[in-house]
Amino acid sequence: MFRNPHTLFRALAIAEAISWTLLIAGLIIRATTDWALGVTIGGGIHGFIFLSYGATVLLVALNNRWRAVPTIVALVSAVVPYATIPAELWLQRTGRLAGAWRLDATDDPRDGRWHDRLMRWFLRRPWVLGALIALAVIALFAVLLLIGPPGGRD
Repeated sequence: MFRNPHTLFRALAIAEAISWTLLIAGLIIRATTDWALGVTIGGGIHGFIFLSYGATVLLVALNNRWRAVPTIVALVSAVVPYATIPAELWLQRTGRLAGAWRLDATDDPRDGRWHDRLMRWFLRRPWVLGALIALAVIALFAVLLLIGPPGGRD
């Protein structure tokens, strides 16, 4: 399904933009009808996809060996409504999403680093990697739900 970093990144960038629409729609519904459940639903979906997008940015940044600036731009783009789409287009246009998953070591000296070896191990086992990332996102999402929504509770 996600045969290369670009397809995964694009899918999550689009999902993040769609989740902004759900959140904004929930806010509009709450403001016009006092139905707060719309924000709860849209906000929950947006929060989960926001965290998933952040995990995807980190995975693709490690795989494609991005420097700090493109990684920060990609992460910050999730905070601005719909900014993940232009961020994805910029990353694609500048070649930062090109290439395949790094499943095998090369002659590059960076391939000997512990986190590159660990990443290759997980990339060769995508179900394990997916499950681990999903568990991490779910755990973080649950902790954030316990802490409460941004701005506090009513």
